[in-house]
Formats: sequence, C-alpha cells, structure tokens
Amino acid sequence: MILRAAGFYLAIFVCVLLALNAGAYEFMAAQWRSMLAPALGTPEAARAMATAMRHVVATLVAIDVPVVALVALAAYALARATIAPLQAARERERIFAADAAHELRSPLAAIAAIAQAARAGAPAETRSAFEAIARSAFDASAVVADLLTLARNPARRALQCEPVDLASVVAGSLRETEPIAAARGVRLASSASSAIVDGDARRLRELARNLLDNAIRHARAHVSIASRRNGSLCEIVVDDDGDGIPPQERERIFARFYRRAEDGAGTGLGLAIVRWIVRAHDGAVTVGEAPCGGARFVASIPAHKE
Repeated sequence: MILRAAGFYLAIFVCVLLALNAGAYEFMAAQWRSMLAPALGTPEAARAMATAMRHVVATLVAIDVPVVALVALAAYALARATIAPLQAARERERIFAADAAHELRSPLAAIAAIAQAARAGAPAETRSAFEAIARSAFDASAVVADLLTLARNPARRALQCEPVDLASVVAGSLRETEPIAAARGVRLASSASSAIVDGDARRLRELARNLLDNAIRHARAHVSIASRRNGSLCEIVVDDDGDGIPPQERERIFARFYRRAEDGAGTGLGLAIVRWIVRAHDGAVTVGEAPCGGARFVASIPAHKE
C-alpha cells in the first residue's frame, strides 16, 4: 500500500514535470528559431537548430533524472508517514477483534449449555424461555466465529487445502439450504459440473452456503447454483430472481456489517466472509445481473494444477 501511494505521488509529479519540460522545450525552440530566422531555410541553420535542440533535451534530462530520484524518495517518505499509522491502527483493530471474539466464545458456550441443561427439568411455561436463551447464545457464537475469521488475514496459510471438486460443494450446500428455501417458498435448482480446485472444503462449503442464504433472502421464487470450469478458473455461480443490486452498491455489500434497507435478517457478515474465503484461495468474487433479472454472484478460484 505504501509503495502504491508513493508511486501515485511520483506519477503526478512526473506528469507535471513533463508538462513543464514540454513548455521549456517549446520556449527554447522559439528562441532558436527567432535567432536563426534569416537563415533558417539553409542546411547549416537546420543543423544548428537540431544540435541546439538536442542540447536542450540533454540538459532537461540531466536535470530531471536526479530531481525525479529525489522526489521518489520524498514520495515514499510521505506515503510511509501517512499510511503507516493507518496500517498500525488496522492491525490493532484486527488484534482486538480476534482477542474479543476469542474471549466471548467460552462464556457464550457456557450460557448455551446451562440453558439447555435447565430446559430439560424446567416447567412448560419457562421451557420456551430457556430454548430462546440457548438459541440466542448459539447465534451470538456464530457471529463471534465470523468475526474471528474476518480478523485474520485472508491467506492460504489460514486454510487446510486439498483437491476439492466444487460440484460436491454445490451439492452439499444445496442439501443444507433446501429447508430454508422451502420455508420461504423459494425453489432451488443446481447445475453442478466438475471443477477441481486446491481448497479448504469446509470453507468452500461455507462460501456456497452464504451465497445461497443471501440469494434465498432476496429471491422472489427461484434461486440457482452452479459450478463450472472457466479456463484457468473454477467458478461457483449463484443467481436469484429478486430485485438485483444497484451498481453503486455492488462493492459495498461485501463490507462487514453492511445491510441493505430491504434486508430483514442476517448479520451483515455473510458476504464479507465470502470475500475473505475467495481471497484466501487467491480468487475473487463479483456481483452483476442474473439472466432472470436478479443478482448473480460469481466466486472464481484458480483451478487445481496437475
């Protein structure tokens, strides 16, 4: 990030410097044309003009090279001074989120276990309250697990990779989400073609499940999921027939805790987890318009190399 910012600063300076050089070159050319105007049509004057302008170019280059080098060093120092505190703050935030999530998991598990144990011997009028407590504790624990995932850097070292066929991932996630879709009156369809990647099977199932959960929440009546090989990439594609996602929101939906106005459920972490998983697999996720008018999510991961 620091090098990218320094390069941006340097590029701006170089553009300004080139514009100044062009102005200086034209000014010197005009001066020489004025001096040689009486004899400008002769070969000798033309040679003198060319020699003079080559000297001007050489002088400008001799001045520009050390200046650009100095500005490059200054740009790097400026970028480092500007961005380093932001990177440090982000790292502190990541460590805090990881520590907080880790510390919360144990008490939440204890709350759920106590509520489940108390429910067994509780009167009928309080049993539902214990069930609600246990369910809320499990939901909170799932959110904490998601936060713990997002607090880690998305890299392959965070995965347990092996050859995985995305067709089996699609089939498994479809079975897991069918009851949710049926409860919402949404029909699921799949088209699973073999597409083998070097990936973490558990994380890939989570990716597909999160995409399906999101699609089911926004669909009117139909959601489809497919796996396919596309050149050097393997893809999981999820379509829904909902209202779609406006172009100005297609990047923001992957932010943590971002929820659209029409979202009636969810934590705002599902799509952030999807992006984390594909980045950890050296892939990318995009959103566009589905053929049926809703949203199409495409998660692309490099194919397994034989």
